[in-house]
Amino acid sequence: MELKLSFYDALCSTEHFEINGIDADYEDFGEKYDRDPEGAQDYCCGNMEFTRVAPNPKILEKYKITEAEYSSICDELTEGLSFGECCWCE
Repeated sequence: MELKLSFYDALCSTEHFEINGIDADYEDFGEKYDRDPEGAQDYCCGNMEFTRVAPNPKILEKYKITEAEYSSICDELTEGLSFGECCWCE
């Protein structure tokens, strides 16, 4: 598998995400949202986290990856898109 994945320094998003030469979307692997918006200041996140979803055969086929590779990608997305508390959007 050829994975090109980078994250913005001050934005909870992928800067570049490509799998086997195919432009990728993190939403194919899980969801990212603020788990504690009430605990945050205005225009901030209280606990931004990425949560993986189970592998879908269509997604595995789309990117030409195995379940093990899917899991590895999810590990990297979890690490790169889970910011906890953040106020960069302020």
